[in-house]
Amino acid sequence: MSETSVAIGRRPGAPTRYGVTRDDLGELLASEGQPRYRADQVWRGLYEQLVGPAAITNLPAALRTRLEALLPLALEPVTESVADDGETVKFLSRVAGGYEVETVLMLYPDRATVCVSSQAGCAMGCGFCATGQAGFDRHLTTGEIVEQAVTAAARAKAAGRRLSNVVFMGMGEPLANETAMWPAVERLHGDLGLSARHLTVSTVGIVPGIRRLTERPLPVTLAVSLHAANDGLRDELVPINRRYPIDALLDACQGYLAAHGRRMSFEWAMIDGVNDRPSDAVELASLCRRLRPAAHVNLIPLNPTPGWPTTGSPLARVRDFRDHLESLGVQATVRRNRGTDIDAACGQLAARHREGQLAARHREGQLAARHREGQLAARHREDGSRDQQPAART
Repeated sequence: MSETSVAIGRRPGAPTRYGVTRDDLGELLASEGQPRYRADQVWRGLYEQLVGPAAITNLPAALRTRLEALLPLALEPVTESVADDGETVKFLSRVAGGYEVETVLMLYPDRATVCVSSQAGCAMGCGFCATGQAGFDRHLTTGEIVEQAVTAAARAKAAGRRLSNVVFMGMGEPLANETAMWPAVERLHGDLGLSARHLTVSTVGIVPGIRRLTERPLPVTLAVSLHAANDGLRDELVPINRRYPIDALLDACQGYLAAHGRRMSFEWAMIDGVNDRPSDAVELASLCRRLRPAAHVNLIPLNPTPGWPTTGSPLARVRDFRDHLESLGVQATVRRNRGTDIDAACGQLAARHREGQLAARHREGQLAARHREGQLAARHREDGSRDQQPAART
């Protein structure tokens, strides 16, 4: 099998439901004495009907039960938050090793988008990002990535919508986990039926990864989390810039655009007093115009993040920044913050859940300490009472 699960409570070496390839599934079913056409039935159930084996009704009941055991899910639901009148759903799931990852489904009038994670945690160290503050735990597997998208697609289907876009903008750096990320892209394209232009891979600027992406056959949309337009500020905000400075990053981006003929975007988190000045807009516009075609800019009001001393730019300043860019010939969009009240920014729900767990453990520890203190006090009173009793008569 191409991918296995070592999740808590699951047998090490067992295949996962969305970790197996179609060939893997055929071999598994053949080993169970099933005819070859069963693989097509199961695959259509998983990727077209968006259901588990138990709900694939054209399979024999015994086989459904057997496949539920043979092909467990890799993501264990932890909690789920809903906002924006049900249009934003954030899933927090636990993966092998006990690590938690986030997935966000966003329903818009014209599209349904899921933001998936590619790693548990992140090693890039961007201080204004909740995931970056938490540090790196491990890479996600292809099956864990695909399962996030399928889970969101099933939820969208239940709301009468079809999943139309997948963005790799959740926890982690996708190009640092390319060996698992790219097969997931191919699965989403070939089996979930999403157009390559509706698959977006975001990166903080891993230049070798962008060059490898350039050689890939699918022209996915490239998004670069830029956040600063000069090396001095970007070194501070995005530490990987010290290894791959802006000039090298732009060269790699231009190579990607030349190979695939697609416009890319720069992601720009608006941080109050840090990168939202008129001079920042002028520098950013200059970088955008160096690319052909010029990059589009997505302006993202920074969600408040515990541990980062600054806040997001006021909305009026965000709009002024956008207008300034457009006056300089650069297309820019202000991204609407979704699910702020449910910690929808990358890493926030996981961080809040960890804080809740630590607080609960602290409360449990306090309760246990009080209990121990009570026991000691009771023993002390008992000892004192015995000391005060008259001596036994002889």
